Amino acid sequence: MTNTIATNTIIKPTTKPKNPGFSSGPTAKRPGWSFDALGGALIGRSHRSKEGKAKLQQIIDLTRETLGVPADYKIAITAASDTGAVELALWNLLGARPVDVFAWDTFGKDWVTDIVEELKLPNVRKFVSSTYGQLPDLTQANFAHDIVFTWNGTTSGVKIPNADWISNAREGLTICDATSAVYAMPLPWDKLDVVTYSWQKVLGGEGAHGMIILSPRAIKRLETHTPTWPLPKTFRIVKKGKVNEAFFNGEVINTPSMICIEDALDALHWVKSIGGAKAMVERNLANYKILADWIERTPWIDFLASDPATRSTTSVCFVFNDPDYLTLNEEGRAAFAKRVNALLEKENAALDANAYRDAPPGLRIWAGSTVESSDIAAVLPWIEWAFATAKSELRAAA
Repeated sequence: MTNTIATNTIIKPTTKPKNPGFSSGPTAKRPGWSFDALGGALIGRSHRSKEGKAKLQQIIDLTRETLGVPADYKIAITAASDTGAVELALWNLLGARPVDVFAWDTFGKDWVTDIVEELKLPNVRKFVSSTYGQLPDLTQANFAHDIVFTWNGTTSGVKIPNADWISNAREGLTICDATSAVYAMPLPWDKLDVVTYSWQKVLGGEGAHGMIILSPRAIKRLETHTPTWPLPKTFRIVKKGKVNEAFFNGEVINTPSMICIEDALDALHWVKSIGGAKAMVERNLANYKILADWIERTPWIDFLASDPATRSTTSVCFVFNDPDYLTLNEEGRAAFAKRVNALLEKENAALDANAYRDAPPGLRIWAGSTVESSDIAAVLPWIEWAFATAKSELRAAA
């Protein structure tokens, strides 16, 4: 891999990633995955059958084991991916206290919209970063309030560096959308009352199903607070003032895909076989280091996140900073980034590696734990080639 790129003589790489899928969700399957992994799926069987409930319970049990979730926390499968899990939490839990909501990416801003415009809560403080790539000031959190935040901004490549800012003496709940963090970043369970995520991120599972993990403090809120707004059926987890224990013991509110269930079980068994969440974190960090080392020696590209401590290690976002590129207007930069991505896709070197539509133009490489380090290393010369090709075309058109 070269440090600089000659734009007159552009040499196309010869080695491609074995898996060119760098999408941020659904993400790459675990190494060695094939359709044979779905052979045990209860196709055509009810999720309410004895066998179906056993599959669902096994997901909950493996989740607790591989993540190290405390025994007194409750775990459930929800509808509608991480979005459904977050909204189930917001609709059920908020309203008892004022709310502080922190956002720095597209989905975090969606939770602001839910809280302010849909639930119409009166006592809300919004801390929203106006600049992609930067965190808002987390130290402004008032822990007499409920706190809503995202651990890792999938669309912005920005994560919180740690949970030191969360008070151990908090009175409100901490509600954390951790969908691109779970299984890739250590989570301090004692600091988190609600954790949501989906299988389609770090586990490489299919979409449409979410997970929610609730602390005893969150369970107490469910049983002592009644929302003033109607709850859709898929959000109803309380019956007659008590949480519906069936929801945390192998039952779901709506019908799940038994194929997706089997796929999630396959991913969880793989996680267990390699050493659980600790091994997953190590795999992710190894992938991230390859990208970080490359950025360090490559002058025309940089992280979108300016602070190294807040750079996502899973959804890694890049922007171009080449002098010729920087002379382009907004439309021109978007077209340049689109061309780079088109070249990568045409060569089947990197699929779905484009920046999120609301983010600044650039690249977004998923470096999560199911991605092989060899594929991360193999894609970098292709990014160099695609950039050089696009830049050559830009100069030719000038």
